[in-house]
Amino acid sequence: MTETIGWLSATILLLTIGRQVYSQWRAGTDQGVSKWLFVGQVAASTGFVIYSWMLSSWVFVATNALMLVTAIVGEWVFMSNRRKKKASR
Repeated sequence: MTETIGWLSATILLLTIGRQVYSQWRAGTDQGVSKWLFVGQVAASTGFVIYSWMLSSWVFVATNALMLVTAIVGEWVFMSNRRKKKASR
């Protein structure tokens, strides 16, 4: 039961963050999002992956590794949208 709660919570978190990145990509804008959000998320997720690995907490290793991927994609979307905005001026 404990593992199920962990995996379910991880899935909800990843779907929520993933949806936000998708919405930002669809909107094609960088408005309302700080680049530091994703920079901070990359740094924190990297640290949490290492920490979780050291504790052998596989739910959190997987969750934080996927959050790291989400942060990298989010940063890419943010920078891509910012470049489009500058190019259209």
